[in-house]
Amino acid sequence: MSSTLTHRISDSRPDDATLRAAHVVAVTATADTRLGGAHRVRLNSAYVTALELAGLVPLVIPPLSSPAAARSVIEAVDGLVLTGGEDVDPELYGQAPHERLSTVNRRRDETEIALVQAAREMRKPLLAICRGPQLLNVALGGTLIQDIPSCVPGALDHDAEGVHDVRDVRAHEVAIEPGSRIAAAVGETRIQVNSLHHQSILEPAPGLRVTARAPDGIIEGVESEDPGWWAIAVQWHPEEMSDSPEPWDRGIFRAFADRLAEG
Repeated sequence: MSSTLTHRISDSRPDDATLRAAHVVAVTATADTRLGGAHRVRLNSAYVTALELAGLVPLVIPPLSSPAAARSVIEAVDGLVLTGGEDVDPELYGQAPHERLSTVNRRRDETEIALVQAAREMRKPLLAICRGPQLLNVALGGTLIQDIPSCVPGALDHDAEGVHDVRDVRAHEVAIEPGSRIAAAVGETRIQVNSLHHQSILEPAPGLRVTARAPDGIIEGVESEDPGWWAIAVQWHPEEMSDSPEPWDRGIFRAFADRLAEG
């Protein structure tokens, strides 16, 4: 069965709706009892909104009891989105837990690592956000900074949500490598981004290229070096900026959708 659905999507002219293939993308989610009571699958709806605005159909994938099922998931969809959430278990990249390590979800980690590996093998496009770049890096053999404030003296405040409880305020600048996929997506080489993380990539995995950094040197964006595998990962939260007057963040989702449309 095809992983695309046909439905009506309006282009930039609201009065001129056209038919096109809407690509289905797997979107990772967590599962926990954080809201109290029952164990629930959770995903911020901003991801769904941003993907639908780009003309995509999101298919939510929770942590699975068998990581082997990830291959069936990737076979059934056109692309993969890794979302934000818990810290990645440091055991997976050979480190002891730091005292500032936050909640981990090993079942989610293992599910998403399997999804990444299947997506790379099948050359399915991948977009990773916040926790996503960290998980992608670990899945491919890299390591992480477990807590920026305590491990990187003089670092910027990268966890605006933890301090100010905001998700849609541009907190700091990011410099993007000219000619990179991320630069092409946002249309600029210097932008201001929101920032909601306390971990980041330490040693990039083989096959990943660093293409964006904050002024303090923290890695803010990586992408696949493999020309046959479209994969970009950003440390900020573009899905929270769908209503922003700047087009930068919407450009990331549009670039993902455009790559899917290329087949």
